[in-house]
Amino acid sequence: MPDELSGKIIVLTGGADGIGYECAVAYVREGAAVAVLDRDGEKAAQVAAELGTNCIAAQADVGEGSAVRAAIRSVLEHYGKLDAVHNNAGIASPSKPLDQTTEQEWDELVRINIKSVYWTTRFALDALTASQGSILNTASMVGLIGQENHAAYVASKGALIALTKAMALDYAPKGIRVNAICPAGVWTPMLEKWCSEQPDPSRIRQYLDDIHPLGACPRGDVIGDAAVFLLSQRARFITGCILPVSGGAELGYRR
Repeated sequence: MPDELSGKIIVLTGGADGIGYECAVAYVREGAAVAVLDRDGEKAAQVAAELGTNCIAAQADVGEGSAVRAAIRSVLEHYGKLDAVHNNAGIASPSKPLDQTTEQEWDELVRINIKSVYWTTRFALDALTASQGSILNTASMVGLIGQENHAAYVASKGALIALTKAMALDYAPKGIRVNAICPAGVWTPMLEKWCSEQPDPSRIRQYLDDIHPLGACPRGDVIGDAAVFLLSQRARFITGCILPVSGGAELGYRR
């Protein structure tokens, strides 16, 4: 059904490429205006221009509170309201066991993948309360089922899943819904980088196709469609949901 998000204003972090870009396209298709937040300000501006005149871009390192505060303020000054925040920005490197992960790598991954949600929530909460809006977090199936040689990333996504449930309880009295979406493999620049870090990159692409019972490793449009639903009125009684969009990758005994 078209216009599922008609008139909505959505802040989307990490919206300049990958899953974020596909979600932005889906949101605009369904009638929303999107504020694309990304550390690559030039690319964010290009995406906003592509999406249409009602979309804007802001350069922001989402792990830095002052940058997020300024970005949220600019969105509210431009639109006068805010209906949803989609915390999508994230990094996946390094692809290592815990004992091989440096302190700097650990801290950077937590800063981008987890602390960013702290900042967006702090600075958007009043506006979301006023609109009885919604928060959506991009988690990952690995946060539910684990993954070898990817300890820091798995830990961050597991934390994000738990945080989603805590936020759902805390903000339900304000009328704010908080959900998470869990892809398995999705072809993005980040996944391509992860593939290059594997011991046998030549085999990993076939592996990613094989783990999805419904078919080959998908593009981000499948995530965009599910994200539209979770931010729409059709999901009005859904909060604390951790939604797999995984083609069944977590099912059965698969190796």
